[in-house]
Amino acid sequence: MAEQKESSVLFSLKELMGLEEDRIREEEAEKEAAAKAALEARQAAERAARDAEQARLAAEEQERARAEQQRREDAARLDAMKHAEIEKARAEAEHQARLQAISAQQAHEATLAALTHDKHKKRLQIMVGVIGGVLLLGGVTGVVLYQQSQAAAERRATALAAAAKAAEDRLAQLQRDFDMARRKEEELRSSLASAKDEAEKARIERELEQAKKATNAASKAVHSGSGGGSKKASKPACNPNDPLCGF
Repeated sequence: MAEQKESSVLFSLKELMGLEEDRIREEEAEKEAAAKAALEARQAAERAARDAEQARLAAEEQERARAEQQRREDAARLDAMKHAEIEKARAEAEHQARLQAISAQQAHEATLAALTHDKHKKRLQIMVGVIGGVLLLGGVTGVVLYQQSQAAAERRATALAAAAKAAEDRLAQLQRDFDMARRKEEELRSSLASAKDEAEKARIERELEQAKKATNAASKAVHSGSGGGSKKASKPACNPNDPLCGF
């Protein structure tokens, strides 16, 4: 009987020990599961943080690329505007130069036409004077006076022709001076349009101002030279005893 009780007690103790061991194992399993869950949660949080950081860096890089593209587009637009302004200024300068060239050519042609007309007019006056002198003086002075008058007329015609030729040569030289000054002004206008810096631009502007003055002076010389040549050609020196002197 005592042995049976002892066996029953031992069985109970073993059962209790087994239950305690099961409880301990369950607790350890729960702890392991909790630690594993915490580790997985921490790793998930770290991955989320890394993904967020990568997304932020990618967004910043995309924004930098967009800003750089915008900067290049703005720079290209400004360059295009500057180029357009330069082309506009160059075209305007060329237009003004063409207008000035046309005006100068027209003035030159008008001057030459006036000079040619003046030469023809004076020759006709000489011929009329010679004929009138011969008719008026033929019966008075005879053959000798006629010969003297003819010689005087020839001398005066020669003098007028020489004076007209000198006037033409002078006008041609003045025209060449004007053309050279105008070309210089056009070259400076073209150089001004392509000036690289402010110093070069200022230098060209000073030279252009001098060139404008030279062109204006040459243009005035062309016009005054043509008028002066006509006056000199109209009054060559003659013999006071010459019946045609003064015609």
